Amino acid sequence: MQPITDPLQEIARFLRRLQWAAVALFTLWLLWLLSPVLTPFVVGALLGWLGDPLVDRLQRSGRSRNTAVILVFTAMTLMLVLVVLLLVPMIRDQIQTLVAALPSYRGWLLATALPWLEARTGIDISAWLDFSRLFDLLRHNWERAGGFASAALGYVSRSGFALVAFAANLVLLPVVTFFALRDWDLLVARIASLIPRDYLPTVSRLATQSSDVLGGFLRGQFLVMLILGAMYGLGLWAVGLDLGLLIGIIAGLLTFVPYVGPASGLILGCVAALVQFGDWPHIAGVLVVFGVGQVIESYWLTPKMVGDRIGLHPVAVIFAVMAGGTLFGFLGMLIALPCAAIANVLLRYAEERYTHSRLYAGHDVGILTGDSRIPAYPREPEQE
Repeated sequence: MQPITDPLQEIARFLRRLQWAAVALFTLWLLWLLSPVLTPFVVGALLGWLGDPLVDRLQRSGRSRNTAVILVFTAMTLMLVLVVLLLVPMIRDQIQTLVAALPSYRGWLLATALPWLEARTGIDISAWLDFSRLFDLLRHNWERAGGFASAALGYVSRSGFALVAFAANLVLLPVVTFFALRDWDLLVARIASLIPRDYLPTVSRLATQSSDVLGGFLRGQFLVMLILGAMYGLGLWAVGLDLGLLIGIIAGLLTFVPYVGPASGLILGCVAALVQFGDWPHIAGVLVVFGVGQVIESYWLTPKMVGDRIGLHPVAVIFAVMAGGTLFGFLGMLIALPCAAIANVLLRYAEERYTHSRLYAGHDVGILTGDSRIPAYPREPEQE
């Protein structure tokens, strides 16, 4: 027997949903307006969220909250300073090496690679693409980019407002991070106190799942990218490639996309070995570096640090980052992964509710099977 629904209740339910939709749209519009000034707050909140488990662990070991926060904040600051002091000069030197080696790559492409491809494919590639002009255009745009960067820095130094805004962001970031680390548990408790009591178990479960998904992805995948980038870079440097460190960093950063990171690094490494040495032993060395790296990643790094609990498909990650950057700029790229993790958890919860609903099971499923345990109406899944 179908339940009798009151039309007034249906109208009230529709109006409540409409109000929530209006609130969501207003929030997105406000976020779009305030995106230029929200970046340090979002970055600080993300750093505070990432460091809160370590603060809680130190607090459980007997230290006070303030002492634990100071220790974690100091460690994060020292790590950031170390990365800036070591990585930035290294990348700068590698880019300068690449710019100086562009004529060699141009000669190898025009004199070796293109004739080899044309001889085996029978296609006159040179007639379709003027690679000499492309290389000249690349060098010209690189020089223009350097000039634009110098002009932009000069404008920032001359513009009082831009300089003040940049300095304010630099000052705000550590301040927001420190207070996010110190007050994260209080903030979570305050938000939980505002949730209606009937929905608190469900919201707590979904929030915990979202935090586990996002935390596992960011912490585990970041460590995998860092370790593989260092392994690839040092391995290619040991082989003798001048651009080995830069290629290793690129391959490590792209590791979060399966096959794309090692494939791109392997191609770039082989091309660099051919241009610089032109022999097979160095190409074999590149193959060994990436082969060993893939074995270590597949059988130790990814299973141990990431596991199969993430649930975020690489294509979904790329789409989320690109969509967030298009809609909200750099701020959108920062909040893309948290939003993707929450959306993934909500979609799984919606699927769970759907598989427990009458629409999925059918109206007469209990009568047809003779099973009185099947509910007549949808009910909330049991809390974990």
